[in-house]
Amino acid sequence: MEWLNFHHLRYFHVVAREGSIARAGEVLHTSQPAISTQLRQLEQALGEKLFQRQGRGLSLTEAGRLVQGYAEQIFGLGRELLDAVRDRPTGAPLRVQIGVCDAVPKDLSFRLLEPLLRGPERSRVVVHEDRAERLLAALATFELDLVIADGPIATGSRVKAFHHPLGESAIGVFGRADRVKALRGTFPASLRGAPFLLPLPDSELRRAFDIWARDHDLAPDLVAEVEDDALLRSLASAGHGFVLAPTVLGRDLAATAKLAKVAEVPGVRVRYMAVTVARRVDNPAVVRLLAGARDKLFA
Repeated sequence: MEWLNFHHLRYFHVVAREGSIARAGEVLHTSQPAISTQLRQLEQALGEKLFQRQGRGLSLTEAGRLVQGYAEQIFGLGRELLDAVRDRPTGAPLRVQIGVCDAVPKDLSFRLLEPLLRGPERSRVVVHEDRAERLLAALATFELDLVIADGPIATGSRVKAFHHPLGESAIGVFGRADRVKALRGTFPASLRGAPFLLPLPDSELRRAFDIWARDHDLAPDLVAEVEDDALLRSLASAGHGFVLAPTVLGRDLAATAKLAKVAEVPGVRVRYMAVTVARRVDNPAVVRLLAGARDKLFA
């Protein structure tokens, strides 16, 4: 059976944190050659290069970032173990690693995650935003506790995962108040030729909107296609066009971006999911997130 040398891992952890062997040597009170030897032995044991040169310092390789994530958890648990054995309360909030698919609106992510940061049972939240397929790969290797997605994972995915519904929302058309007031006629004809700021064509929301707009002969004026929904909101707030957003965020958009709702897009809804590799959710922070979404945000 292979065993991990935690002494080597400790040296790696400090070098990764400090960014250079020289600074790590000052922290560890150890010579640079000794640290270099420890790092080489760890790389040989793992069969992967963990660092690459970047200027005068070092940066982590992809394998190094993976190992550093585990090292942080391992040494964090070690500190908690010492506190528990010494019968002292750790005072440390529960750590939870969450992946958020890049198609999930930032305002919605905020509403889902904020309850974990408040109160006496607050959690230490680590958030990773990326494309769904990358987050699911990290979920499968237990680098993440859950992934927040704007729908079920694709059929045929190799990741065996379980879906926990958070809620669903209609999609509305939003714009700056003066633009909304300037619309003439009844919806949806009032949007014919109107300026729109839309997500990229590969998103589910964009495809659904394009079909609906084509069916109603709206021929919207496509001002910009933007991947980041926060930027879309900013552009709409500046009066450059209309955007699409979940109606559950209507109050947030009115308060933070000064956007008013024109109307809901009939037949277009989005379902949000928490995806885990376990059928039963035991992590208290994940339980709180699910409850907050179902009982408050999407109630």
